Amino acid sequence: MDYDEVELLRERHPAWRLLRSGNAALTLSFLGLFFVEQGRGATAASVLSEALDDELYLRNADTPDEPRFPRRPEHYLDDWAESGWLRRFYPLGSDEVHYDALPALERAYAWLTGLQVRAFVGTESRLQTVLELLRQIVHGTEADPDLRLAELQRRRDEIDDQMTAVRTGEMPMLDPTSLRDRYQQFAATARDLLSDFREVEENFRALDRSARERIAAWDGSKGELLADLVGSRADIAGSDQGRSFQAFYDFLLSEDRQDELSTLLARVEQLAELDTDRRLRTVHYDWSEAAERTQHTVRQISEQLRRFLDDQVWLDNRRVLDLIRQVESAALSVRDDPPADLQLDLEEASVGIVLPFERPLYDTRPPTRVDSLLNPEADAEVDITALFSQTYVDQARLAAQVRSVVPPSSGALLTDIVELFPLRHGAAEIVGYLALHDDDIEVVADEDEQTHLDVTEGGRVRRVRLPRVTVRRR
Repeated sequence: MDYDEVELLRERHPAWRLLRSGNAALTLSFLGLFFVEQGRGATAASVLSEALDDELYLRNADTPDEPRFPRRPEHYLDDWAESGWLRRFYPLGSDEVHYDALPALERAYAWLTGLQVRAFVGTESRLQTVLELLRQIVHGTEADPDLRLAELQRRRDEIDDQMTAVRTGEMPMLDPTSLRDRYQQFAATARDLLSDFREVEENFRALDRSARERIAAWDGSKGELLADLVGSRADIAGSDQGRSFQAFYDFLLSEDRQDELSTLLARVEQLAELDTDRRLRTVHYDWSEAAERTQHTVRQISEQLRRFLDDQVWLDNRRVLDLIRQVESAALSVRDDPPADLQLDLEEASVGIVLPFERPLYDTRPPTRVDSLLNPEADAEVDITALFSQTYVDQARLAAQVRSVVPPSSGALLTDIVELFPLRHGAAEIVGYLALHDDDIEVVADEDEQTHLDVTEGGRVRRVRLPRVTVRRR
């Protein structure tokens, strides 16, 4: 990051402004405990104001004549909401203001807690996690079935060795240090998940707010607006963040996973070697609640689209009725003295009526029998070269080649990619590159500039002229 980017964040980012504010200690201590540590979601203003009033009373008890925080709790809550640290809104079906923490508060509080001196810093479990993630990445992208089978066999042998050791009475147990190490990592990851949910929810809420703004200011056709909004929703759902969230949500909704989480958390709670946090005993329910709030924000987009369509249909119907009344009023006004030159041209004098039983019934055609067997006694030679001259271009292979040389958020010329991976199927493979349309790959052609590619087909080298093509990764 350069100087200008840091300066811009210092001036505008809500988390940095929170750390620089005069009441940062009160804001972070109260809101951090209430929303982050206790894992609470949207809270009514009366409940939050009452809790803040108790906090202010404790802070001002030492100096009652000159209180450090003389303002009312409602004033502090309003200031925090206007500063971008709390979200102030009316939930559906409620007439009371509610408050919820925003990602800026989560980030500032996480940075602050990271400054505390930790008596125990676990490293072994994180190293094990890193190695396991690397194994998943490497073996999850391995296309050679022999290598995959070898890895699965190695893991099977390890499990067999462990089972044999248990049968013989050799059961290695985790020592208290290893237990504390792993529990510390679990607690940090569990809290980080709740923080991530707030950020994902804020991103979906920004999409919902953008959809409402476009609907309010739209003056075109319904089809164009729906295509725009549905396309934006599909982009969010198809992004890495959207797909990761949906996979996590589906995993969390599994009844078997819920039972497994409950059982594991209960057993960890019973370990005498650990000083467990009781709030983490039901952390999976907090995950479900946070994920449901995020899904509710997504449903609001669909409800906004439905409401827009209902309003447009009502306006269209009212417009039709107004036109009919205008025609009726005009007809009544000239009924006694109709104009001589009044003419009305109709495309058809009557409405065509087709009765349902006039349509023919479905007729099942007899199956066609094709005799593709050759008479073994026939002496005629059959030309079968056409069967072996078919060309198939594997677009999955082309996409993998693009991902191997083009990093995310960057691009490369098609000519450079072809130079690294020579064409196997001539011009057909160039067409395959141009037709690539994966979630993270985009092919852009610049018609103003041209380039040339040498293509070998049938032993002959041909030069193909095409626009300047750039392959980008999102």
